[in-house]
Formats: sequence, C-alpha cells, structure tokens
Amino acid sequence: MTNLVKAADLFSETAIDQEIVVMSLDSGDFFSLEGTARAAWELIDGSRDLPALVAALAGQFDAPVQAIGADVAAFVAQLRAAGLLRDG
Repeated sequence: MTNLVKAADLFSETAIDQEIVVMSLDSGDFFSLEGTARAAWELIDGSRDLPALVAALAGQFDAPVQAIGADVAAFVAQLRAAGLLRDG
C-alpha cells in the first residue's frame, strides 16, 4: 500500500471549534469533519498507508481494528473520490 497524502493544492481547510471544514477548490464542495473523521483527516500526513491509519485511529479511540477498518476505508475512498487525496 502507498501512503495517504493530502492533495494540498486542491483544497482549503479551516478549523472551527471541534470541526474542520474542507473545501474542494475544483468542485466548490464543502466537507465538515468532526469526531473520528476529523481525527482521520489530521492523521493523514503522508507517513501512513490505510492499515496504519486504521491502527492509529483504533488506538486513539480504543476500538478494535476489525470494527472500524471498513468505515475508515470508506471515508478514505470518499476523500479520494472528492480529489482531496493522492497516493504518496
């Protein structure tokens, strides 16, 4: 697996209280990230692939990897589809 990297030149983001709002510069779509979505977004720093991201979130939220793996993979797929991630 390749590391997950944010496509920083294709979005703008801002933190508001407990939320991160990400705007795609290509589509103008906004994404509101709170809770585990925010934590996942913050952990995507180019140093982790999907399994490492799932493991980090499992540790952070004291959740079994098997219980969150599919949800994290679906979230990453949504970020990819929106053009917010690229493989590193």
